[in-house]
Amino acid sequence: MTQTRTETLSLTDGTQLRFTVAEPNNVVRGGLVVLHEARGVTQRVRRLSSALAEEGWLTVAPHLYHRDGTDEFHDHHPDEHVHDQVQRLSGDSILADTDAAFLWLSDRSVPTDRQGIIGFDVGGTAALVVAASRTLGAAVSVGGRGILDPLSAAVPPLVEIADEIACPWLGLYGDDDEIEAGEVEKLREVADAAPTVTDVVRYAGAGHRFDRDEEAASDAWQRARNWFDLHLR
Repeated sequence: MTQTRTETLSLTDGTQLRFTVAEPNNVVRGGLVVLHEARGVTQRVRRLSSALAEEGWLTVAPHLYHRDGTDEFHDHHPDEHVHDQVQRLSGDSILADTDAAFLWLSDRSVPTDRQGIIGFDVGGTAALVVAASRTLGAAVSVGGRGILDPLSAAVPPLVEIADEIACPWLGLYGDDDEIEAGEVEKLREVADAAPTVTDVVRYAGAGHRFDRDEEAASDAWQRARNWFDLHLR
């Protein structure tokens, strides 16, 4: 398994952005910004970053909670603490952190058309925000709340921005108590009006983290990899 490391970068707002990096051992095919789940840069996020690096992608995962000094919420942290942290996210902070990550990739000679973004859970929401605001090669959202009702007060509902998606975007959603089928279908309808290719796949009953259906999780992972193979070349 490819090892990860954590680096720090000074941002123009005076904060220090931490980000986790995984580098391929051989030829770099392109670069991917990986956006973490609600509990931060967990071991699961590191494993996914390593898996992508093993396929030739230079991966960088910005720690979106760095302004509050938080990297990860462990299992013993109550859900309400996680919820409070998510509520502090804003569209501006997401874009500032991902802009820095994309610049980091550019500084390592990864061209813009070979730069993509993938997000999980809360990161899936953030990935769509980025795809609707920035020019890049491709984007994938694996789950993510905030479709009809905003994720936080400073992040717009996704149905309000999905028609502005500016790069090939794939949405992979497992519906459950948090994300209902009707929400995903509404998002699909709006994304279809975007000036680029989009695709939305819904896995009934898989859970928003795909923790209820191993087959669905495997299919979603393969679709995400295929999306980057198709559009980042």
